[in-house]
Amino acid sequence: MYLKAATLALVVVVLLLQYALWFGKANIIDFIGLQGTVTQLESENIALKLRNDRLHADVHEIKSRLEAIEALARAQLGLIKPGETYYQIVVPEDPEGRSTPD
Repeated sequence: MYLKAATLALVVVVLLLQYALWFGKANIIDFIGLQGTVTQLESENIALKLRNDRLHADVHEIKSRLEAIEALARAQLGLIKPGETYYQIVVPEDPEGRSTPD
């Protein structure tokens, strides 16, 4: 009699634990989904860290070299020095909207 009751109690406990494992508050299915989210966020963090490193290198270069400031002003703002002549080359487009090489 006690053996049947103990076996039944163990089976009930195992079933309750299995239910909690698969369908409870912190279940396996949520854990697997969170692992995918963590992987995605880690890859985004790596990309952002690389971008931050490039920005830090740019800031350091601008602070240390006058030529870097001039190069940035020329490239991004289209600035020219006094006495220079600015030429803009316009590449013709074909009817489909693509640039044609000369």
